[in-house]
Amino acid sequence: MPHLSPVAVSMGDPAGIGPEIILKAWNNWHRREGVPPLIALGDIDAFTATAQALGLPEPRPLPTPTSDAAAALDGLAVFDVGIKLARPVQPGQADPANAACIKAAIETGVRLCLDGQVSGLVTAPIAKSVMYEAGFAFPGHTEFLAELCAQTPVDGPSGPAMMLSAGGLRVVLVTIHEPLARALSLITPQRVEAIARLTDAALRRDFGLARPRLALAGLNPHAGEGGALGQEEIDILDPLAARLRADGINITDAQPPDTLFHAEARAGYDAAICLYHDQGLIPVKTLDFHGGVNITLGLPIVRTSPDHGTAFNIAGQGVARPDSLLAALDQAVKIAECRA
Repeated sequence: MPHLSPVAVSMGDPAGIGPEIILKAWNNWHRREGVPPLIALGDIDAFTATAQALGLPEPRPLPTPTSDAAAALDGLAVFDVGIKLARPVQPGQADPANAACIKAAIETGVRLCLDGQVSGLVTAPIAKSVMYEAGFAFPGHTEFLAELCAQTPVDGPSGPAMMLSAGGLRVVLVTIHEPLARALSLITPQRVEAIARLTDAALRRDFGLARPRLALAGLNPHAGEGGALGQEEIDILDPLAARLRADGINITDAQPPDTLFHAEARAGYDAAICLYHDQGLIPVKTLDFHGGVNITLGLPIVRTSPDHGTAFNIAGQGVARPDSLLAALDQAVKIAECRA
């Protein structure tokens, strides 16, 4: 196993469950053997208030993001991002005034990754609507991270693309947060091809697979039933799959989505290319609702996140589970090891 620098976690929205699950994850993580130290990025006051309210081990300030410094602390190591929270945090009540600190935590994580000071970045959930109120100009984390990394070359096809992983299933989305009617217009040969090539390259680089096996989900019931239930498989998907196979990418023709995700089918591929959000997210969350991981493909940095939101409705109650964050940490470390 290569020696890895710390893995960083950005704070997310402090009015949500981010600080709580990060503190709980550290309480599990630091007891493990052979893992890199975990450091949090954000305002230590938010973590301290959460720890005190919930009876969790209190965090400690981290002067420099090094393995030795982080490992020596007897609490969660928090690296200050240079911008404090503008207002005290009220659990469950997001405040756009604190968006600058939330954004700075993400920016700091990317900078530390690009500088090689941390081996990967795990991002705790943000509330996009709150960020928009403060002038955030990106649809979400993924697009913001891509912008921050835009000037750094990528080894292979560039992204970003969203992979979701849980329960032994990996899915990669062709369209993400789009209304379904609009998503249909975005399922073009060019877009599907870009996602398939990116997925193939990422499975080789980030997961160590010498010859990845891709399954392509159809759009229509029964993958169009030979054209009786839709033409997209005949006109777009199957011809594209044939061209990709001619270029050495191991991908199926469009498969009926309703038979693609049971255990026997999953054994036949390493990742499924799904055409719209719910086609991929429903099977992932059905297989492991609490352990899903969001992985961004095609960036020069390692980035994962828990596959859930801010959960404002349970913030501050001490009931949030860190399972998905721990799974995201595990996945970030495995990808960093593959790249190393």
